Amino acid sequence: MSSRENPSGICKNIPNLISSFVDTFVDYSVSGIFLPLDRSPQDETQQTRFDEPERLVAIGDLHGDLDKSREAFKIAGLIDSSDRWTGGSTVVVQVGDVLDRGGEEIKILYFLEKLKREAERSGGKVLTMNGNHEIMNVEGDFRYVTKKGLKEFQIWADWYCLGNKMKTLCRGLDKPRDIYEGIPMSFPRMRADCFEGVRARIAALRPEGPIAKRFLTRNQTVAVVGDSVFVHGGLLAEHIEYGLERINEEVRGWINGLGGGRHAPAYCRGGNSVVWLRKFSEEMAHKCDCAALEHALSTIPGVKRMIMGHTIQDAGINGVCNDKAIRIDVGMSKGCSNGLPEVLEIRRDSGVRIVTSNPLYKENPYSHLAPDSKTGLGLLLPAEHVPKQVEVKA
Repeated sequence: MSSRENPSGICKNIPNLISSFVDTFVDYSVSGIFLPLDRSPQDETQQTRFDEPERLVAIGDLHGDLDKSREAFKIAGLIDSSDRWTGGSTVVVQVGDVLDRGGEEIKILYFLEKLKREAERSGGKVLTMNGNHEIMNVEGDFRYVTKKGLKEFQIWADWYCLGNKMKTLCRGLDKPRDIYEGIPMSFPRMRADCFEGVRARIAALRPEGPIAKRFLTRNQTVAVVGDSVFVHGGLLAEHIEYGLERINEEVRGWINGLGGGRHAPAYCRGGNSVVWLRKFSEEMAHKCDCAALEHALSTIPGVKRMIMGHTIQDAGINGVCNDKAIRIDVGMSKGCSNGLPEVLEIRRDSGVRIVTSNPLYKENPYSHLAPDSKTGLGLLLPAEHVPKQVEVKA
């Protein structure tokens, strides 16, 4: 019997095959990457707490700099020269702020997505998080966007719309939604040469936008891995009382367009929010609120430390409050302070150390934290550059 006589034959799958081919074509045209097959369920419940791994690596803010992003993964031994995952069962946490300040934001999103899929196959995991710049962009706040960033999103939109046009030529596929629906053609008090890039960025990143839905909904806003809690800005006791799982699910729902409108939940807005807080990341250690930190950590069973990005540490990765707050944003992006990449490593058998690309430490790129250390985390730099440690008061 021919496939024409048998509607349940192979021909019924042709529209889906064409759609998949077009998606792969667009992905490669935008990113230069062929993504491995995604084995995770589409409606998988978002996980907030993870068991302690043998090896945990934390990476700070990336801000649109693909080269520095690659370098951070390479110095940690997580990828090879072809950007293939070599981290085995390592768990990686990237603490957010992929967006803004650089021109390769979408390429980094694809790069991280590729590594997520490759790591899963090797028993590892790559966790990505929402920073304040992810939240701002979903809200349509583009204050820190660069010209190259606008151009990258415009190029993405051109390819994405071409892919949608190709899909309309195939019977059996639903008509794709116009990604520009409801977006004005021009904007007051904005240069005309920015209109198309801004329209593309709004289309991509607004709640339920294709880039937001595909990549940012897979981000955690808070994550507990072993005895460390990760957050972009910081956590207060009130956030923990509200519920870490609840925060993750609500932010994910908002980005998915499931309510809340344009603005993020209240705990993601304002100076005391989980993505904006600086109480524990001020470079001057005496300005850090160790009492609030101690109180917050005491409400999460089994957690010893909070690891955060958000505030650039000119002295490199360091810890304050007896290393209960570890700050890992080293401003590595050329759009920030063009800092040397550093990552934090936590091994079950040997504790916490810093891995750096600083040529001063070429012979030994590691800085260990001894259990009885009085100086805490911090590379062997001149004393005036190292944040001084402060005692935690009960």
